[in-house]
Amino acid sequence: MTARESDTTARQRIADALRDDPATASELSASVGVSVSSVYGHLQHVAQTVHGADGEQFLVAPPECKHCGFSAFDDPVNYPSRCPECRSEGIEEAVFKIE
Repeated sequence: MTARESDTTARQRIADALRDDPATASELSASVGVSVSSVYGHLQHVAQTVHGADGEQFLVAPPECKHCGFSAFDDPVNYPSRCPECRSEGIEEAVFKIE
């Protein structure tokens, strides 16, 4: 961890990473150094913080079933375990971005 990273919270590092490039929760987990499940919790708070800040938007490309293409999941900030349409467990992760 660099000196800059030790001075910021995980949520700040996640928000900074999403301002730079789109990323999945797994990618954020690797770059920020927290578990994937923690990333999903942090993302919900980051989305609320960004919603009212300086005209920024928290954008989500929802998860998508690799088998049937279903992408209308109820909560795109959480990782679904399987597709509600075809029951496949092959789900592409959601991609997040702040712009």
